[in-house]
Amino acid sequence: MYFTIILVIAAFVYFLLILPTQWLKVERVRYACGLGTRVLQISDLHVEKLRISAERLTRLIQEEAPDYIVLTGDFTQKSRYLSKVQQYAQAIAKPGIPVYAVLGNHDHRLHLSALKQLIRILENAGINVLINQSIALDTFQIVGVDDFGSKKSEVEAAFENAAPNKPILVLTHDPNLIPCIQHKYTYLMAGHFHGKQFNVPLLFRLLNKGRLAAAGIYKGMHSGTYGRFYISKGIGQAGINARFLVRSEVTLHELD
Repeated sequence: MYFTIILVIAAFVYFLLILPTQWLKVERVRYACGLGTRVLQISDLHVEKLRISAERLTRLIQEEAPDYIVLTGDFTQKSRYLSKVQQYAQAIAKPGIPVYAVLGNHDHRLHLSALKQLIRILENAGINVLINQSIALDTFQIVGVDDFGSKKSEVEAAFENAAPNKPILVLTHDPNLIPCIQHKYTYLMAGHFHGKQFNVPLLFRLLNKGRLAAAGIYKGMHSGTYGRFYISKGIGQAGINARFLVRSEVTLHELD
């Protein structure tokens, strides 16, 4: 009798809290904005608590065959997991698709030497890390703005070399940066909020996650003063290694 009760409780906990961290969803977003590209966004890996294997990500990338991959921050906050970051970085870069990344608040919790090692790991895997800078591609530009919550964002420096007459894709981790951007952009991708991670009413009224979250803007597509933006629910977990009514997500942006 007691064993049956324990099994029922264990199954209940697994299906409600653990399965959503393993049941990866490819969220598909289409926005006609003139970029003419398909971008796969992977956000908030938090490799120390990630239940999606590196091999699975490689297969997913090969199946979806995007034109570009972007990583919107939070790889790890603990230096002992840098070798695991390397495993995932190599798996993501393995299909040979150009990859661009920005850093998140958890990354900036690393000691400076470990943070530099994280950047080297990403770059050695072939991932371009944009720290308050822009890069020009064939038909559009990518502007990478460092993490807002860590006070590392330098918006003006990031946009300094971006041509205003060419489409701009902005990458950042914390979407609370958005009200601070006073430059027009075509599209912006961020993460950080994990879609609340626990879909509990009023959770972000109780937890201080910034102006956007307090206004109910913590996932999906939204319009800002200077452009459209998307907030990913992320692939990994922060804090408790569980999700409630929020699945892990990677996002395929079809930017026609």
